[in-house]
Amino acid sequence: MVYVLGVNLPDHHLVKFALTSFYGIGHHTAARICARFQMHNTCKVRDLSPMQVTALASFLSSPKDSLSPLRFPTATPDFTPSTKPHSELLTEFRAQRAKREVDNKKPEFLLRRLRDRRVLPDKLKELKIEAELRQVVRENIAHQKMIGSYVGRRHAMGLPVRGQTTQNNAKTAKKLNRVERWA
Repeated sequence: MVYVLGVNLPDHHLVKFALTSFYGIGHHTAARICARFQMHNTCKVRDLSPMQVTALASFLSSPKDSLSPLRFPTATPDFTPSTKPHSELLTEFRAQRAKREVDNKKPEFLLRRLRDRRVLPDKLKELKIEAELRQVVRENIAHQKMIGSYVGRRHAMGLPVRGQTTQNNAKTAKKLNRVERWA
C-alpha cells in the first residue's frame, strides 16, 4: 500500500482508479493527472517508482505551485536529431514561418484569437482535494443557509436537497392519493 497525503492507495489497483479515492478527484481528473506524469493506462500503484510517488504527492499537496507540463510532446523513439548547425535551422524556420504568414492572409485579430485558443490554461492548477475542497463545500452550504434559499433551508432541516423523495414524502403522497380517490 502506498500512503499519499493521508489516503491509502491499494497496490493492486490501477493508478487512474486509485487516484479516485481522493475526495475531489474523479475519473476524468485522474486520467489528466496520469497523463501529466506520463503514467500509462495499465500502470498499477505497485509499479510506480519512488520518484513518481514523490512527484505525485508533491503535485497533489500544492497543484498551484507545481510546474506546468511541457507544451511540446516528447520525441518519438525513432527520432534522430539534425546535424545541421543551429543558425541554418533558424533561418529555415523563419523562412517557413514567413511563408505561412503570407499564405494565411487572415486579419491579425483572427490570428490572435486562434493563437489564444491553442494555449489553454492548465485546469489542474485549480485542483482542490480533501480538506480544502470539504471546506469550500461547507462554506457554500453555510452561504446557502445564511441567505435563506430553498436549498439552504433543506440543508438546515436535514432533508434531501436534490429532489430525492424521503419516506415521509412517500407516506404523505400515499395519504393524498387515498384522499383524492374518495373525493
